[in-house]
Amino acid sequence: MPTLFRFFATIAILAGLIFAGMFALATFVKPVPREMSVTIPPAKLQPGNR
Repeated sequence: MPTLFRFFATIAILAGLIFAGMFALATFVKPVPREMSVTIPPAKLQPGNR
């Protein structure tokens, strides 16, 4: 039974580290807004050319 406990403890520690990393990324990394331009082909602008 100690081996199973050690396995679950290792999994719990790894899950905690992953959760802490995700939380840190979500909290401390701020997205930078910037302009975006999308090129639309001329064929999409003409209603008769489908």
